Amino acid sequence: MHIWVDADACPGVIKDILFRASARTGRSLTLVANQYLRVPASAHVRMIQVPGGFDEADKYIAAHVQAGDLVITADIPLAADVVARDAHALSPKGELFGKENIRELLDMRNFMDTLRNTGVDTGGPAPFSAADRQAFANRLDRLLQSSARG
Repeated sequence: MHIWVDADACPGVIKDILFRASARTGRSLTLVANQYLRVPASAHVRMIQVPGGFDEADKYIAAHVQAGDLVITADIPLAADVVARDAHALSPKGELFGKENIRELLDMRNFMDTLRNTGVDTGGPAPFSAADRQAFANRLDRLLQSSARG
């Protein structure tokens, strides 16, 4: 299981959890972003800088993800692409995207996008919290353990 990170908007605390998980498990970890990001010196961690532009990191990840890989992203359309390729998608808040929920989440995202485009103020996402960090760490551990067993 290779771990891919849609890193442009990924919270730093989540990247730190991923760096530690990669060091602990020896899993390959690739951060993909439009800007250069510092990563720890490790044979397992690398950073790919893609050109600036809309969804360039998402396109790179979607083109390189393999079945069984794990992608960390809050982007629902990218998560849908990942799930369609039989890979796992996990949000930085610990929500696992899968075949059973991705269609509904994508439909809701598109509906909210339509509302925003017509001028409706839909608010934004809730701020990232300590509970989100813990939910992410717990879900990541379960995914890594199940991958190691299976």
